Amino acid sequence: MNKIKWTFITLLTLIVLAFFHYVLPQHDIARITSTEIIRTDFSNFNRLFYAQADSGNTENTTRDIRLVNSVRDNGKIMVYRNEDTGWIWPPYFKFDSSNLQAEAADLISSRDAPLWVSITHYGWRNEFFSIYPNVVGVKEIAGPDVRIIPWFNIVFLTLLALVVVMLRKMWLQFRERSIDPMLEDMGDNLDAAGDRIGETKGRIGRWLDTWRKK
Repeated sequence: MNKIKWTFITLLTLIVLAFFHYVLPQHDIARITSTEIIRTDFSNFNRLFYAQADSGNTENTTRDIRLVNSVRDNGKIMVYRNEDTGWIWPPYFKFDSSNLQAEAADLISSRDAPLWVSITHYGWRNEFFSIYPNVVGVKEIAGPDVRIIPWFNIVFLTLLALVVVMLRKMWLQFRERSIDPMLEDMGDNLDAAGDRIGETKGRIGRWLDTWRKK
């Protein structure tokens, strides 16, 4: 039973961590090499990892996707999609995909004359399922060695930890004041009932013994 409990807790923890790793903003330092638009047919699986059509357009199973191609300082290639999130999840309230595509195109550079940018995004990249992280912002920086501190993630996770600690304390107080006394009373009642049953059985046994003697 203990193994099942800890297995469930471990799986739940991994799911929560994966969820926040997907939705929280991340920052990549890279060089934009090109931008393009491709036609995409969504499957039942990868549709979950795309946002929505541009604000004001109709959502279809097939539509154009803006892509931003980049190369990091270590030579690793990364491709991002550029979609509006609108008012849906995750709550980035992004409505400027067209403007962002123009900004990314203006920051294109070559290997000989690199222009380094910080690309803010959320999501994962998976080549097999054609899943791309969604870029939500690009900003020119001095070079590939610039350190980006994720202040939003630090503040958000700190506040979330404080909320979890507060809720746990509230639950422990509620349990101590309400649930534990109720369980203790139930245990006392069961013990008392058991004692009464034992006494009753004892009296019946003594009464039967009087008949056996006769």
